[in-house]
Amino acid sequence: MTHLSLRTTLGVVTTFALLTTACEDHKLVSLPNFPAVVDATNPGTFLPTILADVNGVKVYNGGFGSAIAADPNDPGAFFMLTDRGPNIDGTIANSKVFAVPAFAPQIGKFRVKNGLMTLEKIIELKNSAGVKLNGLPNPINVGGTGELALDVNGNNLGTSVDGIDSEGLAVASDGTFWVSDEYGPHIVHFDANGQTIERINPFGTGTGGRKIPLVFAKRRANRGMEGLTITPDGKTLVGIMQFPLYNPSSAAISGSLVTRILTFDIATGATKQFVYLIEKSNLQAISEITAVSNTTFLVLERDGEYGTDTNKSTLFKRVYKIDLAGATDISDPANGANGKLYGGQTVEELKTAAALQTNGIVPVSKTLVLDLATETTPVYPHDKAEGIALISPTLLAVSNDDDFGVTGTGTYTAKILPATNTIDKNRVYFITLKAPVK
Repeated sequence: MTHLSLRTTLGVVTTFALLTTACEDHKLVSLPNFPAVVDATNPGTFLPTILADVNGVKVYNGGFGSAIAADPNDPGAFFMLTDRGPNIDGTIANSKVFAVPAFAPQIGKFRVKNGLMTLEKIIELKNSAGVKLNGLPNPINVGGTGELALDVNGNNLGTSVDGIDSEGLAVASDGTFWVSDEYGPHIVHFDANGQTIERINPFGTGTGGRKIPLVFAKRRANRGMEGLTITPDGKTLVGIMQFPLYNPSSAAISGSLVTRILTFDIATGATKQFVYLIEKSNLQAISEITAVSNTTFLVLERDGEYGTDTNKSTLFKRVYKIDLAGATDISDPANGANGKLYGGQTVEELKTAAALQTNGIVPVSKTLVLDLATETTPVYPHDKAEGIALISPTLLAVSNDDDFGVTGTGTYTAKILPATNTIDKNRVYFITLKAPVK
């Protein structure tokens, strides 16, 4: 295991001091001694450590780094989320090759103890009838992205109304889970055992009939609702789109920095929308959002590059603190397919801060909290920093998506980290922030 030395301009802060702060803020009796970096290990108790072997390439039972959330009722325990399952790009346009088509997206409960982070429980996600969900694309008009799902022999796997590309995770105080995905997008409420309570999307085809605004159906394929959190008062879900919506089209929004935040009142279903400006249009963009207060949040914004000592200066993996207070609600009262228009243009077509200002739109405020590329030694090696959880005002957990240890286009290959020449695995980094966030 390669460990990071986490630097801080505040000098040395003892673990005891961090945990005391965490206890005061979250009313916990005690917290474990968090290591700087730890593998999220699967001892093979619940599922095999190897899910498949594709022409000699091992597909690992990992993939849990798409999101991480602390268990509000169990100090030292964390819930981590897989995405739709092991897949790579196909050679046919807009195709994906699934190594384990029957894989059920799942939540893993991990515990940090004695310097280890061990899988204790797997919660497979299921529909309202208790049937396991899968990772296949949805049909058109109920969340479909137009992707073609193939098995490793090139057979068409079709689509599924039970497909979910799970990416964002919020844990409610009652032990239930909220998950967002990159298909519909959907926001799904699961009970503690992973069975669907309610499925919410722009189409009204989910359980319960409640909807999110229709404009969110304009999401770019594989750039849907990547992040999801719940406010500390437990009343509001806050989701963030990974990339600018293709609204009205991919060509029309080329170079746009405008992506959207959605708030969803859990009791009433009322929604609001706000603009988040990404830093550069060529980023993979937003990976996660986590609540600090009822109006302030941390957002993880990133590129898709592996970290090495030679490219450290150009890496982009940053955490920003944002505030919704004072930002403009851009909701469309008519719930049109393109959302509220400004001078005949969609918000995404406005593209920049200057154009937003001209149209009277104030985006959420944004302040840099952590630069993973420059504030870790050795360099942060993973391409996909995807999950964040705020443990205390000065301690942040960051998880990576290891893609089940595989990558490739058409042919499965091992996913090797250039910095360490090892297969990518789920790791969680516990990082001391330079200053407390409030």
